[in-house]
Amino acid sequence: MANAFARALRKRLTPEETRIWAHLRQWRAKGWHFRRQVPLGDFIVDFACLTQRLVIEVDGLQHREPQHREADAARDRALNDMGFRVLRLSNGDVKNDFEGAMDTILAVLERRR
Repeated sequence: MANAFARALRKRLTPEETRIWAHLRQWRAKGWHFRRQVPLGDFIVDFACLTQRLVIEVDGLQHREPQHREADAARDRALNDMGFRVLRLSNGDVKNDFEGAMDTILAVLERRR
């Protein structure tokens, strides 16, 4: 069931996710292989580089609300317990400083290599 839901999510990426995905796909030539809308345990994460154990989440404004922050923190702990580092970017980060967002992802990947 998670795989079917993940497939549906892949067809409905936000504009920010679409922009990041276009760049992450180009990084395959550099040796970074990302997948999008990936089932991991009980979750479906926006992007994952499985070899580097990196998850990237692109969050909208609703993630600033207290109940979402608590749920995100619990989700991050669970993913950390599975050995993943979670990098959260806001839609604003992607819209207003795309190069900075991509530089942040690249820096994390380089540290994990």
